[in-house]
Amino acid sequence: MALSRVCWARSAVWGSAVTPGHFVTRRLQLGRSGLAWGAPRSSKLHLSPKADVKNLMSYVVTKTKAINGKYHRFLGRHFPRFYVLYTIFMKGLQMLWADAKKARRIKTNMWKHNIKFHQLPYREMEHLRQIQRGTHPAIHDILALRECFSNHPLGMNQLQALHVKALSRAMLLTSYLPPPLLRHRLKTHTTVIHQLDKALAKLGIGQLTAQEVKSACYLRGLNSTHIGEDRCRTWLGEWLQISCSLKAELSLLLHNVVLLSTNYLGTRR
Repeated sequence: MALSRVCWARSAVWGSAVTPGHFVTRRLQLGRSGLAWGAPRSSKLHLSPKADVKNLMSYVVTKTKAINGKYHRFLGRHFPRFYVLYTIFMKGLQMLWADAKKARRIKTNMWKHNIKFHQLPYREMEHLRQIQRGTHPAIHDILALRECFSNHPLGMNQLQALHVKALSRAMLLTSYLPPPLLRHRLKTHTTVIHQLDKALAKLGIGQLTAQEVKSACYLRGLNSTHIGEDRCRTWLGEWLQISCSLKAELSLLLHNVVLLSTNYLGTRR
């Protein structure tokens, strides 16, 4: 009140209104802006960690696809015959894995809901029929491929990013990592399994309990939840014969997850 009276008196004497000083005006502007609107914020500084990871993964996937495209064009231009064989093999491997994954999903659903084969829908019944017509590869058939998995393009260090992701899923590992990390983890994981195989071969599968056998199969990529113990021991024995015959062909041991599990008829219906 006293301040307003002084300002009114000065205005009456000098004939003009008195404006507040620069300091007072600035304080009022700052106070008003702070109370009403606040300071502008940059959206780039307040992204959630999940959004940052998602953007990074999207960028890595885009770059990886571009590199794979250049690699395929290079092979097609300079090595046309090899590129045809390589493309057929890769597509066949992807189709094989997709069919096996679908069959496993159907059989799991049958086990959970106690569904018999004749109670399945037509397409699921036909899919299982076609899968079961195939033959389970023999040990010598797989070992005959060791040279193919020692060098380019199926050697451990030459596998493409999408191939590495598929193998990570086959090994029941997460595939949501950059390709270099996936490759390093697969190499480490496969090396450890190879060392465990040698130790298990010395011990003998017969010394393992039923639960240890199930766990050993699961570690090597076989979902043994709905497979009988005897079948698990048979499958594990075949795996050990292949693993102990390998030296530096870790890529073949890694692909053995798909090759040895193909058309395996040990699943209970």
